[in-house]
Amino acid sequence: MASMAALYTALPQIAASNGATQQQITWIVDGYTLALACLVLPGGALGDRYGRRATLVVGLTLFAAASAVPLVVDGSSFLIAARAVAGAGAALVMPSTLSLLTAGFPASRRGLAIGIWAGMAGAGAVVGIIGSGLLLERWSWESIPLAMSVIGVLLAVAATTVPESADPTPPPFDLWGAALSATTVGLLVLLTIEAPARGWSDPIPWAAGGGALLAGAAFVIVELRVTHPLLDVRLFADRGLGSGTISIAIQSLVSFGLFLLIVQYLQLILGYRPLLSALAMAPMIGPMVLLSPVSPWLADRFGLRLANAAGLAILGIGLLSVAHLSAGSTYPDLVWPLLITSTGIGLATASATTAIVSGVPTANHGIAAAVNDAAREVGAAIGIGIAGSILAAGYGKRIAPVVAALPEPLRSPVSDSLASALQVTDHLGPQATPLADAAEAAFVHGVRQASFALGAITFVAAIAIGIWAPGRPVERLAPEQSPVVPHT
Repeated sequence: MASMAALYTALPQIAASNGATQQQITWIVDGYTLALACLVLPGGALGDRYGRRATLVVGLTLFAAASAVPLVVDGSSFLIAARAVAGAGAALVMPSTLSLLTAGFPASRRGLAIGIWAGMAGAGAVVGIIGSGLLLERWSWESIPLAMSVIGVLLAVAATTVPESADPTPPPFDLWGAALSATTVGLLVLLTIEAPARGWSDPIPWAAGGGALLAGAAFVIVELRVTHPLLDVRLFADRGLGSGTISIAIQSLVSFGLFLLIVQYLQLILGYRPLLSALAMAPMIGPMVLLSPVSPWLADRFGLRLANAAGLAILGIGLLSVAHLSAGSTYPDLVWPLLITSTGIGLATASATTAIVSGVPTANHGIAAAVNDAAREVGAAIGIGIAGSILAAGYGKRIAPVVAALPEPLRSPVSDSLASALQVTDHLGPQATPLADAAEAAFVHGVRQASFALGAITFVAAIAIGIWAPGRPVERLAPEQSPVVPHT
């Protein structure tokens, strides 16, 4: 989770050193998240069938190797590809972590364990931003993938000490389900990234959207007909599991979209150094960590509907508050919206995860964890795509009249991104102040548009969850099975 957001603080450096456009910046972040989202369901199924510890170790090893690639090759394309491979490794890691916990804890203590896991997962993104800020204070952005590679190796070694856990009678692996789920998610994320940038008159968004619908329909048909499906779609008839999955996806969508916007805002508009911009987001950790262990208890006592609908509504209020920022806003104007959003996340995340895990038998907790993680990663990928694309489109549209009046050599960097535009104005001297002001105003315009869109999505989801989610304690509809006995 830290790796998903670790490069946020380095995006201005990467854009300046590699000449990355605003759209490439989105893909540098989303390449990792897209691969993770596409492959997390197959990753959870592999863990259930062949061992969650083994899957965890393999995933961490792949993650560490891919994270080291930017240390030996240059260029935005190589960086995007390396991040995608690291995301494939993370797709093996994420469901293994949660399923190892849920299979190893008795039902009476499982809610607390999931709450702690959800709190750490939610705080992980902010921890990644802070850690990368510390690294950038002394070294270049390449220190971030180096740190991720080293941490991946250490965790892979540590994971070998965890007791193995697996389904004692594993069914055959559903290859068609894995391929169709990955295709559906990949095309859906491609649609969200490319549609705002290219416009709906371009054939690529239409092709991606149509392909996602066809692949998704084929996935449902295949999963309903095969004997051993990758994901039994009938499980979503459970209102707790279904609404919990949507809630997790929306929370991740808006929070990671917000992170992409805020880190750049702090550095490019407020002028914060990478470390200071990372520390500026640290207050978000408090509400997430404090509320996550309490959230499952609230859902159990008052119902999933109250915990999730209220959490999403609070999250939406925070996002709409961000949409009121301007180029002249100060840090206090930003910190209160951040605290409001993290309160909403802390209230809703753990209860939704508990509802998802409670909806399936213990032997299939790997796939339940994968559903939770798939919702999280698909939401993050779509959120980054939506926020990044709306930001890029808003910036490009607002700066276009200014670019048209510039000399030809200056047009490309100024139109690419605010980071490149500010690099140009630094070389032009004081006479470039109006150009810098115009570029910053265009960037803030894009941030406000993206924040408003994320807030609107959140409020719509809060209403839907308020109608759909159970209004009483989540009942365990799936038959309880004996826990999987760990063996070493």
